[in-house]
Amino acid sequence: MHRILTGTSEYSNGALTIVALAIEAQVPRNALTQRHPDLRNEFYAHVRERGAVPDAETRLRSTIVKLKETIANKNEELARLREDVPALVRALSQLTAENEALRQQLQLPTPNVIPLRPNRQG
Repeated sequence: MHRILTGTSEYSNGALTIVALAIEAQVPRNALTQRHPDLRNEFYAHVRERGAVPDAETRLRSTIVKLKETIANKNEELARLREDVPALVRALSQLTAENEALRQQLQLPTPNVIPLRPNRQG
């Protein structure tokens, strides 16, 4: 931990992450994250004391910004779609009524609608 915090790492890239700390200590990462969370917390406390932001936190903050932008874009799209629904419902209702009227005209003995292509049977 001391080598990473002083910038004199021997085995890792010196990043302020648990992965780099595990590599520097030559132990599996889960040894720090699962079996020794106290060491992980101590490491991050030292990082914060120095005024540095851990790399993982920087990445997470960047991801949060991107996700908030995505949510805002999706909310705008949803609002536009919700605005379109009433007009689409009216158009569908009108077309359904017109279709029903045409079907009824076809059922009349002398329909007002004349097919463009008469059925040829034979």
